[in-house]
Amino acid sequence: MIGYISGKILSKKPTKILVDVNGVGYLINISISTFEKIAELDIVSLYTHLCVKEDALDLYGFYTVAEKEMFEMLISVSGIGPKSAQGILSGIQIPDLKEALKTGNISRLITIPGIGRKTAERLMIELRDKVESIADSGEIYFAGASSGRSDAITALVNLGYNQKIAERTVRSLLDKNPNESLENLIKLALNLLNN
Repeated sequence: MIGYISGKILSKKPTKILVDVNGVGYLINISISTFEKIAELDIVSLYTHLCVKEDALDLYGFYTVAEKEMFEMLISVSGIGPKSAQGILSGIQIPDLKEALKTGNISRLITIPGIGRKTAERLMIELRDKVESIADSGEIYFAGASSGRSDAITALVNLGYNQKIAERTVRSLLDKNPNESLENLIKLALNLLNN
């Protein structure tokens, strides 16, 4: 089993990269979240999961341990395959997904592309009590972050902004200042989105 890969990136697309490890090229499926984190890198280190099927060996790569653990948890749910799990991780950040599963926020889960109400309900039923075991993603957020982050994102979405763009904007602002108040966070996000 291949659990970790480190090497030079030969080519990259939003959902796949080719990594040279001592002269052997590994084609690795990645989420858009991982792609955003490695977009500027030439050398990459990824945690991996090898999916074995009758007709293929597919390698999935993750920038953080938390993302890998969430992927493995998602594919344990009946009806969720590796491609679906990769899509889920591309459509929502780990802290937001954990929060939605813990609080039973089905409306948040069905905003993820490819997830309908039945799948969202199945995810919630099977993973609600398990998501706490997932390692911290290593990203820094202010105290009460999940509610502050989600409140800011909800406010932006209610103002008509795209969910993904709102999440990306709020995340980039919190990366710069993890202690930003909710009010300032929304003001700064609106400033960024309107310029």
